[in-house]
Amino acid sequence: MPLMKAVLVEKANGPLKLVERSRPEPGPRQVRIKVEACGICHSDVFTVAGLYPGLQFPRVPGHEVIGILDAVGADVPEWKTGMRVGVGWHGGHCGHCPRCRRGDFITCTTGQVPGISYDGGYAEYMIAPFEALAAVPEELSSADAAPLMCAGITTFNVLRHSGAGPGDLVAVTGIGGLGHLAVQYAAKMGFRTVAVARGDDKAALAKKLGAHDYIDSAKQNVAEELTKRGGAQAILATVTDGKSMGEAIGGLAADGKLLVIGAALDPIEVPALALILQRRSILGWPSGTSADSEDTLRFSVLSSIRPMIETVPLERAAEGYERMLSGKARFRMVLVP
Repeated sequence: MPLMKAVLVEKANGPLKLVERSRPEPGPRQVRIKVEACGICHSDVFTVAGLYPGLQFPRVPGHEVIGILDAVGADVPEWKTGMRVGVGWHGGHCGHCPRCRRGDFITCTTGQVPGISYDGGYAEYMIAPFEALAAVPEELSSADAAPLMCAGITTFNVLRHSGAGPGDLVAVTGIGGLGHLAVQYAAKMGFRTVAVARGDDKAALAKKLGAHDYIDSAKQNVAEELTKRGGAQAILATVTDGKSMGEAIGGLAADGKLLVIGAALDPIEVPALALILQRRSILGWPSGTSADSEDTLRFSVLSSIRPMIETVPLERAAEGYERMLSGKARFRMVLVP
């Protein structure tokens, strides 16, 4: 049986280990993808640290995958070998739970995640269910498209469902892996975009990405500064810091929303009156379906939005993962097998 290289975790908090294993074969309603690029996402911590409920080891991480269909199993409609596809956080759904019956596949009660529910893209080949596939426009390179399958879709999708309209003030907290894409999407969607980060050194980058204004959270009170500007209709929180999220609530306008996509482990603490008096709300957002991924990719092409990436070969996956964790990556690490 043909072999392939893969990088896996054998136990919780174990090292990322390069191995050779048999190349998998797709079953019914599945496809095999020859991986061309796989983003290293902060959410890969859920796999490496064994934090996700029901996770079984050994497991190959990776849910920002771009590649070529190499084999197609039985009962797979439309998708053919040779097509370039992407797979993101939404890695499949059951189709029959109460959420799926309402067409809300991303909240499927038994929804699958590549690199968690099954082996992901830190490998030369991977298997995925056909409902997880997104078509990739030819204008995007595989390395550029990979981070858009999670960081891209999450920021794009939550912004377009935020309730904010063209010309409304939208703030993005954090200019990192998620934030540097969120600023681009917000500006291209026609929002009056305010970037929020720590330090004067990020102001120039924020403006280059399209931000109309910048707030240095190390020197300025974010809520007060947003209020001076009329209040934000939406604050997109990309940072993994519950304390700063809670402190920003006061900068929302009436009916404004705090949009939470940064997976902070500490709680978000908010005084009840801060929500009640101005009808403010807090909304979480879990990525999107494969159709949402296609929308994200098309909009990125249309608006010339690209992630800022650093690439590393599969053999250096552990090094790339550590660079992502350290915060030194500018701004997304991408494995290129």
